[in-house]
Amino acid sequence: VAGIDINHADIAGYLPVELGLLTDIALFHINSNRFCGIIPKSFARLTLLHELDVSNNRFVGSFPDVVLQIPNLKYLDLRFNDFEGKLPPELFNKELDALFLNNNRFTSTIPDTLGNSPVSVLVVANNHLEGCIPHSIGNMVNTLNEVIFSNNKFAGCLPQEIGYLANVTVFDISSNKFSGILSKTLKGLEKVEELDIAHNMLTGFVPASLCKLPNLENFTFSYNYFNGENQECVPSSRKDAVFDDTSNCLPDRPKQKSHKECHAIVSKPVDCSKAKCGGGPSKPSVEKPKTPKPQPPKQQSPPQPTPQPPKQSPEPVPMPPTPKPQPPKEEPPKEEPPKEQPPKEEPPKEQPPKEQPPKEEPPKEQ
Repeated sequence: VAGIDINHADIAGYLPVELGLLTDIALFHINSNRFCGIIPKSFARLTLLHELDVSNNRFVGSFPDVVLQIPNLKYLDLRFNDFEGKLPPELFNKELDALFLNNNRFTSTIPDTLGNSPVSVLVVANNHLEGCIPHSIGNMVNTLNEVIFSNNKFAGCLPQEIGYLANVTVFDISSNKFSGILSKTLKGLEKVEELDIAHNMLTGFVPASLCKLPNLENFTFSYNYFNGENQECVPSSRKDAVFDDTSNCLPDRPKQKSHKECHAIVSKPVDCSKAKCGGGPSKPSVEKPKTPKPQPPKQQSPPQPTPQPPKQSPEPVPMPPTPKPQPPKEEPPKEEPPKEQPPKEEPPKEQPPKEQPPKEEPPKEQ
C-alpha cells in the first residue's frame, strides 16, 4: 500500500495501532470524517510518509508528538480538531512545506524556533495562542508565502522583521490584540496581495508606502485606532485594490469610533522601541498579584487566616475526645456490675460439697 485516501467517507472510530505496520505508505489522508482519540505512536514507523492530513475530525489531547518522529514528513494538517496545550519548539525545526494548525485549542506562545521553519504556508488561526510574533520570523524570507495568525490572543508590537518577508502574498493578523504603530519596514512586503490587520489596537498613521504596494488587492485595517491615513489609503482611491478603514479614529471619515473611545487609547501611545514583545499585557498581570499581597498581610490576611485554622483545629480535636471518654467511663462501670454477677455463679465454683464425697471415701475403706 503506497497511500491511504479516505477523505469525506463519514467513518468513525479510533485509528488502529496496526496502521504503523504500513511502512511503505507515502500519504495518509483521512480528513472530514469522525475519527476520534489520538494519533497512534506507531506512526513513528512510517518513515516514508510525506503527507499527513487528519483535519476535520475529532482528535483530542496534546500536540501529537509522534509526528515529530516521522523523518520525511513535508505536509502536516491538524486543523479542525480538538488538540490543545503547547506547541513544541521542535515542530518548527522540521523540514515542512506546509503547516496547518488552525481551529484547535492550542494555548501556548509561538516558539522562537519559528524562524527555523522552511514552510511556505503557516496557518495557526482560531486557537488560543498568546504572546507575540517572534522576531525570528524574518528568517523565513526565502520560503514563506502565506501566514495567518488571525483570531488568537497575540499582543505587543509587530516586529520590524515582518517587512523582510518579500515573498509573502497573504499576511493576516486580524482579531488579536496587537498594539503600537505600523513599522516603516512593512513596505518591504512587495508581493503581498491580501493584507489584513483589522480588529486590533493599532494606532498612528497608515502610510502611503503601504497602500501603494504593487501587488496589493485587499488591505483591511478596520476596527483599530488609527488617527490618520494617507489619501492613497482612502477607500475607492484605487480601482485595482479594496481598502477598508471602518471604525478607526480617522477625522472626516464615516463610520468611525467615538471621541471618547478613541481618546482612551490614542492618548496613551505605545513606544514599540521600549515595549517588550507581549510585555504590555503580562506586566499588569504580575503587578496585580503583587499589590494585594502586601496589603492583606498588613491588615487582614495575617489575622484572619491565622485565627481561623486554629479555631477549626481545636474544635474537631475536643469533639472526639469528649464523647469518647464519657460513654466508656460511665457505661462500662454500669455494665460491669451486671456482668460481675458471676460472683453469684461462684457458688457453683465453691462446690466443695461435691468434693466432700471423696472425703466420705474413708467410710468405704472401713
